[in-house]
Amino acid sequence: MIIYGDGQCLTPTVVLTFNNHFANPRMNHFIASNVRNYSLLCVGVCMLATSSVAQEAQPATVPAPPTVPGSAVTMSAVLGPLAWVSDAAGVSLRQADATVLRYEFSSGTKPIVYPLAGPGGIAMTRDYPMQPASAGGTNDHPHHRSLWFTHGEVNGVDFWLEDPKKGGRIVHRDVVQQTDGDDSAVLETTADWLMPDDQIVLTENRKMIVSATANPRGIEFVIDLTAGDQPVHFGDTKEGSFGLRMADSIAVDAKLGGVILNEHGQHNGDAWGQRSRWVDYSGPIGNTIAGVTILEHPDSHGHPCRWHVRTYGLFAANPFGEHHFVGGEPTAGYTLAVGQTLHLHYLLLIHDGAANVEEIEAAWQSLATH
Repeated sequence: MIIYGDGQCLTPTVVLTFNNHFANPRMNHFIASNVRNYSLLCVGVCMLATSSVAQEAQPATVPAPPTVPGSAVTMSAVLGPLAWVSDAAGVSLRQADATVLRYEFSSGTKPIVYPLAGPGGIAMTRDYPMQPASAGGTNDHPHHRSLWFTHGEVNGVDFWLEDPKKGGRIVHRDVVQQTDGDDSAVLETTADWLMPDDQIVLTENRKMIVSATANPRGIEFVIDLTAGDQPVHFGDTKEGSFGLRMADSIAVDAKLGGVILNEHGQHNGDAWGQRSRWVDYSGPIGNTIAGVTILEHPDSHGHPCRWHVRTYGLFAANPFGEHHFVGGEPTAGYTLAVGQTLHLHYLLLIHDGAANVEEIEAAWQSLATH
C-alpha cells in the first residue's frame, strides 16, 4: 500500500492518464480531483525484490552505487513538485533539490537524456562517454549515450553511429513546452534530422511526461517524425532505435545478477530480437537492486516491436529491424510518405527491486487504455 501526500492509501493499482486528448473516461474513478493537464500518475507499481533472482543479485562485493550529482537519497512515493531549470546546453528536471533527469540538447550527434536518476538517486545509465569510463568500467560503443533516439538507416544514412563525415545528425531546435507540476512535468521539444549535406530529412516532435512519483518513476515518451518534401525510408537494421545503455553493474555480462526479461518469460540473450509489448532490465547497483521497464504503447509504429537488448547493457526498442533478428534477406523496411508523420510511444518505469511481471502487466494495460 502507498500513502500519498493527501494521506490517501491506495492499493496496488497502476494509473496513467492525461486529461486533454489523452484522456480516458473509463479511468476517471482512479484519479484524484486535483490532477493537472497532462498528468501522469504511476500508482503502486512497487517493484519489490522478493524473487529468488533478486536475492541472488546482491553480492556484497558490488561497489557502492554511483549517484546523480545533487540527487535525492531518500526513497518516497512523492518527493515534491517537479520543476524544469534551463541553461544554454539543456534542461534539467529538479525535485526536492535533486536532479531527476536532464535533456541535453547535443551530445555527440544527437540530443540525449543524461543523467537519469533511479530510486535513491542512483545513476541508472552508464556515464561513458559523457564522462571518462570509471576504473573497471566499460568504454565500448561510444554512441551509446545514456538514453537516446536514432536509427541506423534513414534514406541510406546512418544516424545510429556517430560518423561526423558520413553519418546523420539530429539537431535540437526548440523547447515548445516546459511545464512544471505537482503531479507531473512536461517537456516538449523539436529537432531536425540532417543528412551529411545538412538537408533536413525529418522533423521531430518529442514530448516527455515525467511523473512526480519517485519510485517507481514513470517517463512517457511520445515521438512524432514528419517527412519533408521527399519520402523517408527507414531501413531494416538492428541498429536502432529508442535506446538506453544500462549502468555497467546491471548488465547481464557483469555476472553480478543482472536479468533481462520480456513478456513471454524469455531471459537474457533469449530476449534479443523478440517481439514483446514490454521488456525489463534489472540488476544490482551497490547493495540494492533496481531496473528499467520499457513498455510500448499499442499505437506505436511497429507494435509489438523487436528489441535490440544485449547482455552487455544495450537496451533498445526497434520498430524497424527484422532480418538481423530472424535471419534471411533484408525486408523492404518502411517508407514514410511526403508530409506524413510516424508515431512512436513508450513508457519507462524506473523501479527498485527485480521485475514483477504482474505489476508490469497492470502498468501496460493501463498505458494501453489512455
